[in-house]
Amino acid sequence: MKEILKKKFKPRIKARIRKNKEILKKKFKSRIKARIRKNKEILKKKIKPRIKARIRKNKQIINKNIDKFFDWIKGAELVELKECNTQEDPVRPELDNVFRRSYGRKIYGVKYMGEIHAVMCFAYTNEIPKNVEELDKFSHDAYLKSAQRDQNIGKIAIAYTVWSKKKGGGKLIVKEVFKKIKKSNHLNRLVTLSPLTEMATQFHSKNRAKLLRVNETTQNFEYQIDKKKQI
Repeated sequence: MKEILKKKFKPRIKARIRKNKEILKKKFKSRIKARIRKNKEILKKKIKPRIKARIRKNKQIINKNIDKFFDWIKGAELVELKECNTQEDPVRPELDNVFRRSYGRKIYGVKYMGEIHAVMCFAYTNEIPKNVEELDKFSHDAYLKSAQRDQNIGKIAIAYTVWSKKKGGGKLIVKEVFKKIKKSNHLNRLVTLSPLTEMATQFHSKNRAKLLRVNETTQNFEYQIDKKKQI
């Protein structure tokens, strides 16, 4: 009798257990989904305002930095310097201020709020030098010739070092010096005596200078001067 009952009710019990499992599974699954949706909505409500606030703050910071940048660019001026801190020069720190001011050589700086933020040093020659020794000789020769004639030293402005302590200063001093040379009566070329570095190449290329010549230890870039046009 027991075996008959066992055979009769066992399949029913198994079927009932399976059914109950499916019912429980469906109930819990729907509850879990509902809980997940609710938690997502709660997190969304909490995080969304924070994200928006962060975006607003970042925009304000960016706009403030942009305003500061353009304020200093507009307010800066090109000035001639009697000396500079040669230890700040990343290209030729070994050249002292006596060298930089001898035989008509000039030191120019970008001045803003009483401080110098960029520096560019020049020599004036009639030939393009391949190294500092030639730079010294050619500028000396041009100086002596000018003393015998019209006092205007050389026809070529040689920029042999440039550095900036403020973002945008390097580009700005190139632009301002370019304007100054275009206005001169005797200078018709602006050429660099640059080191053989990737940084120098990128800097002058970005400022629209053309590679003129690669030497043993230096390279020359030229900024095209058109006296008829103003930049």
